[in-house]
Amino acid sequence: MNDDLKKQLGKDPDGLLTYEYIANHIDSCFEIIDDLVDNMIAVDKNGQFVVSAARYLYAIDHEKFAVAINRLIAAAIEKDREHRYIGDLLQGIWGADYVGHVDELNASDDNFRRIYKRLYPKGI
Repeated sequence: MNDDLKKQLGKDPDGLLTYEYIANHIDSCFEIIDDLVDNMIAVDKNGQFVVSAARYLYAIDHEKFAVAINRLIAAAIEKDREHRYIGDLLQGIWGADYVGHVDELNASDDNFRRIYKRLYPKGI
């Protein structure tokens, strides 16, 4: 990431500027996605834009951005203490039919298991 971009994103108060940068430069930001994710995780205090970025990257190319998506989801779980945003990840990442695959997803995906346990501590 060049110095001008670091300076610009260093002024990001909540993650929105970083999210907008990713969205507006998706075709050219893969080489610096780790730095962008680091910045977003550092500045997004409640997980709103971390969740949005995870969902966006998943929709664009979930295989190409898999590492970044996993980092964003893990950060969202930690940041979203009030569970305002992480619920959107269930359907956005694991599909509208995730409810029919809860046992399988709990066994195979740590991030799913952590979100599901937070939202439904006693199951659905």
